[in-house]
Amino acid sequence: MSSFDPPPDPPSRGAAGDSPLDPESDAPLGGAPVLTPIAPDASDAASVSPAPASRPGASIFTIEGRSAPGLFVVGWLATLIGLACIFVAVLSGGSIPSIVLLVVGLILVSVGLIAGAGSQGIERRVRAVLPYRGPSPLLVFAAAIPVSLLVGVVVSIPLDLLGVPLDGPFGALLSVTIQALVYVALVRLLVVDTGALDWRAMRVGPLNVQALIEMGGGALWAIPVIGVTAIVSGVLLRAFPVTPVSPLPPTGDPLGFALSLLAGVIVAPFGEEILFRAFATTAWVRGMGYRRGLLTAALIFAFAHVLTVSGSNAGDAFGLAVVGFGSRIPVAIALGWIFLRRGTIWASFGLHAAFNGILLILAEVASQSLSPG
Repeated sequence: MSSFDPPPDPPSRGAAGDSPLDPESDAPLGGAPVLTPIAPDASDAASVSPAPASRPGASIFTIEGRSAPGLFVVGWLATLIGLACIFVAVLSGGSIPSIVLLVVGLILVSVGLIAGAGSQGIERRVRAVLPYRGPSPLLVFAAAIPVSLLVGVVVSIPLDLLGVPLDGPFGALLSVTIQALVYVALVRLLVVDTGALDWRAMRVGPLNVQALIEMGGGALWAIPVIGVTAIVSGVLLRAFPVTPVSPLPPTGDPLGFALSLLAGVIVAPFGEEILFRAFATTAWVRGMGYRRGLLTAALIFAFAHVLTVSGSNAGDAFGLAVVGFGSRIPVAIALGWIFLRRGTIWASFGLHAAFNGILLILAEVASQSLSPG
C-alpha cells in the first residue's frame, strides 16, 4: 500500500495462501532458509489490538489516532507542494527560474515521500498486525525517483561547468551509480535503521568465496533466460513493430565498452538487487505469500525499467513501453525465483550480471560487424 496511512487489517494468517509455501505447497525449494514469514509476537498482540476499519485515523487524510502525525502531515504537504512546483517548472520551459523551481520541487517531493514512508513504517510497527512491519516497497521506490533525479542534477552541474561530457558511456555510468547508491541508502534509512528488516533477513551476506559460488550458479541460468526473453520479445515486436533502444547502447570503442560493462554488469545489478529482491521481494513474500510476493516484485521491476521510455509519438511510446515491460518479465521472475530458492542476494546478482553482460557483448559485437571497415 503506497499511501501514508496504515494499511487495512489483513485476514487471519490461517487463511489459505497467506504464508509462503514452496512451488507445490508455495514454499521456497531446496530447503534453503529463506524468507520465513514473521508472525506478530504474543507480547505485541497483547499490547496492541488491531484497529477496526472505522477507527479514527483509518482514512487517508486524517491525523487522528496516528502515532506520527507530524511525519504524516509533512509527507502529504511536501509531496503535493513539490509536485505542483515540478508541474509549473515543466510548463515554464528551460529558464533559470524554472530550473530553480524544478530543483525545489524535487527537494520537497523527496522529503515528502521519505517522511511518508517513515510515517507508514511507524504505523505498521505500532499496530503490529502485519508479518512485515516497514514501509511499502512501492513507497520506497517512489521516493528513490526524485532523490535520484535531485542528486543527478546536483552532481551534473559542476561536471558540466568543468566541460565533462555527460551524454556518453561515462554519463550512463554516473547515472546508474547515483541510482544504485540512492537505492541502497533508502533501504538502509527506511528499512534497516528502523528495524523493519536487517541485512541478514534480506539475505545480503558478505562477499566471500561462498558468495562467488552463488554468483556462478546464478550466472548459469542466464542463457536459458535470454532464450525465453528473445521469444517473448519476438512475439511482442510482431504485435508492436517498434525499434527498442538499449539504455546502454553499443559504444564502438574499448573505453566506452568497458564503462558500459561496469555500469550494466556490476553497478546497476547490485543496486537493483538490493531494492527489488533483497528488500521488495522479501517484504512482499512475507506479507503476501510466495507466489504473489514474487510476481508483485517482478512486475514492479519490469515497470521501473519503462518509466523513462519515450517515442516519436504517443503510439510509438506506448509500443516501446509494452515491449520493454513484457520482455523484462521473464528475467524479473527468474531473478526473484533464484533469490528465493538459493536464499542469497548473490545468486540473483550473478544471474542479473550475466544476463546484462551477455546482451551488452552481443550488441557490441553486432555493432562492430555492421560498422564500415
